[in-house]
Amino acid sequence: MSKKLNALMLAGLIGLLIVAIGLSFLFGIDNPVSWILILVLIGIVFLYRRSAERRQLKWKPEYSVGVATLDEDHKKLIDLLNKFQTAYEHETGDEFERQALNELIDYTKYHFDREEQLMEDNGYPDLDAHKRKHVEMIDQVDQFVADYNKRGHEALESVADFLKGWLINHINGTDKQYGPYLNSKGVS
Repeated sequence: MSKKLNALMLAGLIGLLIVAIGLSFLFGIDNPVSWILILVLIGIVFLYRRSAERRQLKWKPEYSVGVATLDEDHKKLIDLLNKFQTAYEHETGDEFERQALNELIDYTKYHFDREEQLMEDNGYPDLDAHKRKHVEMIDQVDQFVADYNKRGHEALESVADFLKGWLINHINGTDKQYGPYLNSKGVS
């Protein structure tokens, strides 16, 4: 079932509940049916919000690379990724989707430059390999953007899935490797 149909069905259900609540209050404020329907309506909203939150990435202490500025960058990247995912999942329109995607890509490039400069300034021995990982990721994202420019919204699911998996794997993989080295150089 498509997301639009699901959203339409949910909106219809909420609308019906609101009408039913209004009608049941015609039989008096002490009518238990009214209050039960209100609880059902609140439950639906609560469950929907909880479901949406579960799909969002959350920063965890184990993601820390031990360098405060880079951890802050990673937190910001997670936040931007969540914004992008929200734009995609709720089909907010081309302008908002494109803005969220561009913000995420621009900040990712900024972060990569900052990370690479910090590694270069401190003589990180595996800098070239790390840079290659960054170039590969940007190349992949450029391909996704080209696909998005051709196919529109439908191309975004693969972008969201790729970025979510890549970011966490990269932080927990190659980024974790430079943390102890930079810490040994006095960077924390």
